[in-house]
Amino acid sequence: MLGAVLLILFLFFASQPILNNLQKEHKWLKAGLLNQLFWYHMFFGLVYWTYAQFFRSDSVSYYLKTKNHWINWFDAFAPGTDFVEWLAFPFIRYFGFNYDMMMFLTTWLGFWGFVYFYCFFKENLRFNPKFEGWDAITIFMFLPNMHFWTASLGKGAVVFAGIGILTYGLSWPGKRIYHLVLGGFLCYMVRPHILFAVLIGMAVSFVLGREKVPVYQKYLVAIAGLVVSVFVYEDLMVYLGYDPNNLIDSFEEESALNAQRLQSAGSGVDMNNYSLPMKLFTFWFRPLFIDSPNALGLVVSLENALYIYMFSKIFKKRFIDYIRIAPAMVKMSFVVFISISISMTFIMSNLGIIIRQKSQIMYYMLFVVVAFMDWEKTNRIKKRAQIFNRIVEAERQKIAEAENLLTN
Repeated sequence: MLGAVLLILFLFFASQPILNNLQKEHKWLKAGLLNQLFWYHMFFGLVYWTYAQFFRSDSVSYYLKTKNHWINWFDAFAPGTDFVEWLAFPFIRYFGFNYDMMMFLTTWLGFWGFVYFYCFFKENLRFNPKFEGWDAITIFMFLPNMHFWTASLGKGAVVFAGIGILTYGLSWPGKRIYHLVLGGFLCYMVRPHILFAVLIGMAVSFVLGREKVPVYQKYLVAIAGLVVSVFVYEDLMVYLGYDPNNLIDSFEEESALNAQRLQSAGSGVDMNNYSLPMKLFTFWFRPLFIDSPNALGLVVSLENALYIYMFSKIFKKRFIDYIRIAPAMVKMSFVVFISISISMTFIMSNLGIIIRQKSQIMYYMLFVVVAFMDWEKTNRIKKRAQIFNRIVEAERQKIAEAENLLTN
């Protein structure tokens, strides 16, 4: 464990130049807050490491397979589980990292997902939305379930970093090619369906967005996104276990297999007979306190209660009006979140897996919610300014009339 402690200290100091460069680019960025986030995330790395000592964890199999199975580094270069082992290979085989060190190294990679999501939130909002007087974005960055599932040697940390970096790059694609390439690469190699949804969302948002971008550029980006999606499609279907040439039959077989798995799954939820709204509710908000399977489930239930509260903010007619005129990043986030949620509800039926998977996309919807709150606040300020200006103008007219009477 001493090696892991020394590694954590090294990673903290190695992070400072990157955070300082981000702070130079974004004057509003609070490096102190992100340093607190670093230690908070490392704490959850310790929590997950402790959890793995007593319960089965995929992180152990990732480490052992990388150490004992692969002979050549690039033999492991393939989408999915193998890619995580490809990333771990040089550190384990060349630098001699033990299991503890690999756990915290990957935890550090997950930390950057939070950094770039924080930057994405802050640069796309005018105000800091409040939750009972607390800064909502800060609360989002410290949600425990988000940190637990992105703080271990596994796909969760890697794909979350990829999603955060990719989303940050999409905020300013012309100047963030590196972020687009790195984030897109990590997403594709770990979970191709995430990249597929982001590309579709990007295409839709650029076409429907109201930003002052030449029309030909909008359609060029949209066509590029759709073309890449076509190339990703076959790999995506294979990754999810479906036959690209016989999708309906393979989908039905997978659904039947999921139903059989429920018979032996302690945290299974049979959603086959659920309506789509009920499936989405299960994916977004369960477990709740009444069906939490364990202590971890109780913590997740608290987080889900917050999600329900935040989602309640958009159940207004004005939200439909807002989505229609929303910026491209909001439209993209909304499309990504809804499309992935719908697809996941048809292939997942285990609460443990649901808890883990939804943590990768929940920030997209939270961004939509706070962007809507930001828009509402902006409109309130505009209305107050208009009322104030009318009052001022009325007073000016009265003064002008009074001056005219005195002059005459």
